[in-house]
Amino acid sequence: MSEEIETAAEAADNELVLAFGRLLGSANRLEYLLGRAIERECGITHLMYEVLLILARAGEAGMSMSAVGGEQVLTTGGVTRLVDRMEAAGLVERFANPGDRRGRLVRLTEAGDAKAVEATCVHLENIRRFFVEAIPVEHRAWFFDDLRILSHSARDATPRLR
Repeated sequence: MSEEIETAAEAADNELVLAFGRLLGSANRLEYLLGRAIERECGITHLMYEVLLILARAGEAGMSMSAVGGEQVLTTGGVTRLVDRMEAAGLVERFANPGDRRGRLVRLTEAGDAKAVEATCVHLENIRRFFVEAIPVEHRAWFFDDLRILSHSARDATPRLR
């Protein structure tokens, strides 16, 4: 059932449009604030930090480039360029995939592991300051659970990029 929107003012004041705009605005501003702090204090981008965390979850076995790209909704070319920069910085290494002679996997180096720890300390401080403290204590568990549900729903609906 669609709502009848007849003017731009009605569109701009629509409750769902406003709620989604607030979600995007909040996420964009938080990503900017927290991402800049990681760049300034740790010398890596927020996206690099996210990839370090993804690879940390994969452990010593590593992950394929396409799996890393799928986790971050990056194209094949985008993930290749990103991993190239991370490899040049000594944060990750590529190695032969034992299950696929033509394939390569990527995993954290010791320096990448240390950088993930350093950046997480900075990130947690800023998450508490700009994200957690803004949510009333009695709403936090509910809000965080709903974010998980929303994230999984969006992830499942997102087509795989090439």
